[in-house]
Order: sequence, then structure tokens, then C-alpha cells
Amino acid sequence: MRVVRQTELGGPEVLELAEVARPEPGPTEILVRVHAAGVNPVDWKTREHGVFLGRPPFVLGWDVSGTVEQVGFGVSWLQPGDEVLGMPLFPREVGGYGEFVVAPSRQFVRKPAGLSHAEAAALPLAGLTAWQALVDDAGIKPGQKVLVHAAAGGVGHLAVQIAKAHGAFVYGTGRAVKHDFLRGIGVDEPIDYTTTDFTEVAADVDVVFDLIGGDNALRSVDVLKPGGTVFAVPGGVSEELADKARQHDVRATGILVEPDQRGLLALLDLIAAGRLTVHVDQVLPLAEAGKAHEIGAANALTGKLVLDVLA
Repeated sequence: MRVVRQTELGGPEVLELAEVARPEPGPTEILVRVHAAGVNPVDWKTREHGVFLGRPPFVLGWDVSGTVEQVGFGVSWLQPGDEVLGMPLFPREVGGYGEFVVAPSRQFVRKPAGLSHAEAAALPLAGLTAWQALVDDAGIKPGQKVLVHAAAGGVGHLAVQIAKAHGAFVYGTGRAVKHDFLRGIGVDEPIDYTTTDFTEVAADVDVVFDLIGGDNALRSVDVLKPGGTVFAVPGGVSEELADKARQHDVRATGILVEPDQRGLLALLDLIAAGRLTVHVDQVLPLAEAGKAHEIGAANALTGKLVLDVLA
């Protein structure tokens, strides 16, 4: 089967097409023929620094949507031909940048007929990151205030919609050119971070979902009400952030998404109810994975980037 793999750490140029043996499913596993694979920031961080996977060789990619090709012993709820999506094995290697993946069946869900493979592949990692933080951890409730940084991005645009679906008032940071998009997905008050200090606009916030990193999470403490939470998603909680959070009687935490069938089903329920839309900015062929990484790392996307594995 075709894969995009790397044998050394480095820039996008280390990603190369290769032929490898097709895997076989073991007990409770399924073999999935991948139609589309989502591209996420963790992909290019792993490509360059070996985050989670260590030294190459390895095949990147966790978000997949495709068709069940074969089921292992014990799998009865899926059959060959069923369409599925998932984020299996994260953060261990599954090899989503390839024509087939093998993983436990219960780390997938059935793909709804109305959701394209590109949309389905764009959903799991980004959607579950937002769901597990905002719903499972923070337990957002109607009337609460949520601030989403990088609100038009892959995780951000889903976090906004999840917060709105739970009745929150949402602030969202993004460039002015993206404000119409932000309002369209439910942001109540867009903030242009290039011209406006968000700490002068947002106030009495219950949850800050920071997807930028650096001192952004540190500054976000200033807009939280006592007892509030800031999720420092990209870099985790620094000692400085932890100290400031204690001083302001708020909580600072990192989060690492986990495979979660229950969470995926909840996200699909929101999609079915018309309360969540997955926006796919661009779809590139598998062979252009390196170009996809260059585009993604430029941080100019609105929504998600996806690889068409069949192209």
C-alpha cells in the first residue's frame, strides 16, 4: 500500500511516498481503507521534533475516514463495506497518511451518509479536543462566557460551535477578515487581535480555550472570573501560568485529546441537529502532504486541511 512516511526528522521535504506491506487486523481490530486523512498541528510538530513517536521511520496521521475492508476476530458490530471515521491510537502511531490503517474497532464510529469523507476526516482530533475540554472537563452551561483564541482555525471553529450548542456566550479572536465567518458559526463578539487587546473586551469569562500558546494563556487569566478555567492547549501549563492562576483563584490546565467513541457520537449528534458544521478549507492529494504541512504551519487556514488519500 502507499503511505507518506519519513525516515528522518526535519522540514516538509522529509515526507515521501513509499510502498509498505498492508497490515492485517488482529482480534477486536478492523482494517480500514482510508479515503481521507485530517492534517493537524501535531502532525508537523511530530515530523520536525518526533513528538510522541520518537525517532523515524514512521507514518504520520491520526484523523481518518474510510471504509471497513476487513474485521478481526470478535468484531460483530461492523462489516466490510461500512463507512467509519475516527482518531484511533492517538498519540501512538496509526499511520493515517496511508491507504490502510488497523486499529481497535471501538475507536471508530459509523460515518453518517450526509457527511463527506473530507468532512469526516477533519472532525475527530479537533472536535474531540474541544469537546473533552469544554464539555467533559469544564462542563460549560447556558449563560456562561467562553473565550476561544484562534476561533477560525481547525480546533477553534469547532470549539465555538460546541460552546454555542451548550448555551454559552462566545468571544472569539481572529483577524477582521474572518469576522463574518466567526459570526456565522456563532461567535457573539469577534475580537481582532491585530488591533485590539482582548483583555479590554472580554470580561468575567468562565472558560478560556487558548489555541495560540506563548503568553496568550498567561494574559487570559486576567479576563477570567474567580473559579474559571484556562485551557493552555498548545504548550501546556508553565510555572509562570500556574503561579498566576493560583494568585487569581482560577484553574490553568493543559489537555491531550484521547480516542473517544462516546465523544465522537456526541459530535455527530450535533451535526445531525444542524448545530455543528465542519469547515474544510482545502483538500490536497496524499502525495502533497509536505505542501499541506507548509500551508497548515502558516496559520492562515479557516477550518481544517485534509488529504485525499484516493487521489
